[in-house]
Formats: sequence, C-alpha cells, structure tokens
Amino acid sequence: MSLISPFLWFESQAEEAAQFYVSVFPDSKILTTTYYGEVGPGPDGTVMTVEFELQGQTFVALNGGPHFKINEAISFVVNCETADEVTHYWEQLAAGGEESRCGWLKDKFGVSWQIVPTLLGRLLSDPDPAKSQMVMAAMLQMQKLDVAALQTAYDDA
Repeated sequence: MSLISPFLWFESQAEEAAQFYVSVFPDSKILTTTYYGEVGPGPDGTVMTVEFELQGQTFVALNGGPHFKINEAISFVVNCETADEVTHYWEQLAAGGEESRCGWLKDKFGVSWQIVPTLLGRLLSDPDPAKSQMVMAAMLQMQKLDVAALQTAYDDA
C-alpha cells in the first residue's frame, strides 16, 4: 500500500468506478474489496471499499452514502506523451461525463481529470514570453488539448 493514497467517496458506485478506471488505464488492477457487515453503516454484504491501482498509484473508493459529493476542487492529471494518448484518455474518461475547457473533464462518476500532453509544460515554460503566451492563448480556446495546434501556436509565435 502507498504511504499516501487518494480516497474517493462515492454514494454507491465505488465498485463500478474502480472497475471502470482499471479498464481505462493499462497496468492497473483491483487489489481488495471489503464489505459492510451486520453493524453497518451500509447494508450487510454490500461493498464498503475497493482498493485499486492505476499504473502503480493506489486509490481507495468508498461507498459512503450521499453525505459528501465529489467536486472539481480535486482532480487527477493524466500526463500524455502523444496525441494518441490524449485522445484515448479523453474519449474514455469523458464518455458519459462532461467535457470542459483546457483539457479538463468530469467522468461519469463526477471525478475531475486533466488530460495534458507533456509537451504543454515545455511550451508554456519557454523563456520567450511571446511563444508561451501564444500557446496559452491557443490552449484557452480548446476543450480536448490538440497537440499539433499547440505546437503550431508555438512555432508561429
């Protein structure tokens, strides 16, 4: 188990969410599932927690009831090396969810993700402010980040 693990509170979809996430990310797996017993607080025999791993990072999903809601204050960044990776993760995670701007989306469970090409950080940190600002301006017009368009904005500055 990791020293620090993200802990996601779901009303009742912890198992479904964990199975979805391990299907999206290669080298991922369900580690353990625990169940509520007679003393609750959930119904006896129902899933309480699912511990799962996404590419080496441990997560725990809890069926905690309707008391707390996931929101955009916390998100997960997926750093993509290629445009194909950006497209894969964007399409998989946005399915049934909500696309936003600048590489952000919410999946069908309400969890926020940032799908970011690693190229973006390099372009935005260029010492030439004209180049980095052109990249920023281009990014602000996008939903899913377009690697080729970001590179073109940089090259044209």
